[in-house]
Amino acid sequence: MPEGDSIHHAAVRLRPVLLGGPLERVGTPSERTAPKRWDKRLKGQTVERIEARGKNLLIFFAGELVLHSHLRMTGSWAVRSVGDQWPRSQRRAWLVMGRGDKDVIEFDGPFLELRTHHDVAIDPRLRALGPDICVPAQVDPARVLTRLRQDDPTRPVGDALLNQRTVAGIGNVWKSEACWAQKVDPTKPLSATPDGDLTAMIEWTAPRIQRCAKLGTHLRPKQVYGQDGRPCPRCRTPISKRQLGDDNRPTFWCTGCQR
Repeated sequence: MPEGDSIHHAAVRLRPVLLGGPLERVGTPSERTAPKRWDKRLKGQTVERIEARGKNLLIFFAGELVLHSHLRMTGSWAVRSVGDQWPRSQRRAWLVMGRGDKDVIEFDGPFLELRTHHDVAIDPRLRALGPDICVPAQVDPARVLTRLRQDDPTRPVGDALLNQRTVAGIGNVWKSEACWAQKVDPTKPLSATPDGDLTAMIEWTAPRIQRCAKLGTHLRPKQVYGQDGRPCPRCRTPISKRQLGDDNRPTFWCTGCQR
């Protein structure tokens, strides 16, 4: 699943294309979205602003319309110069919007809705989000610690970091890397994790994920995520992998130096 930095960086890439004037091109190549006739509703509309909230991308148009995207496990946003080869099959494009010589494309959904400003303002899913770790002004480690302590104390710490109601934007990559960086075993319960360790993980993650949100996810640390079976960079113990939490999210850690 794309994490918060992916969505914030998508917003960074989309703004130069979509802001500044009415949409000149709108298409819905996918058979999943063609019946919605979004092309008729959006062509000629002007984008006022683009916001990332945790793992949600919101494109606000002048007037009442808002495009709400959540990429979940399969979706992605791309920017393409007109005339260039498509990065994926056109049939997988749920929405294409363009101005000038650039198009933005949302591939593979799976959650894409055209809503109103009012709908977004009262959406309980958005209202329930915790502070966004990709936004410096929202990150207060003490506040996040308080929210973590309000969660189920038996919940594994690695799973608790994924709770978007506690802190929005952290996903499997960042929770694994943060736990490794602070030598915290992600499988142990919150109740067994000291306040100092929880605070340290937030303080370690915030500046790094914010940098990736601005400059790109290629800058993410790659010490343990996806490295199962390979030696730990710190102690050389083979990296372990386990499905963790109620949603069975993949978690990577070192049994040698994460306690």
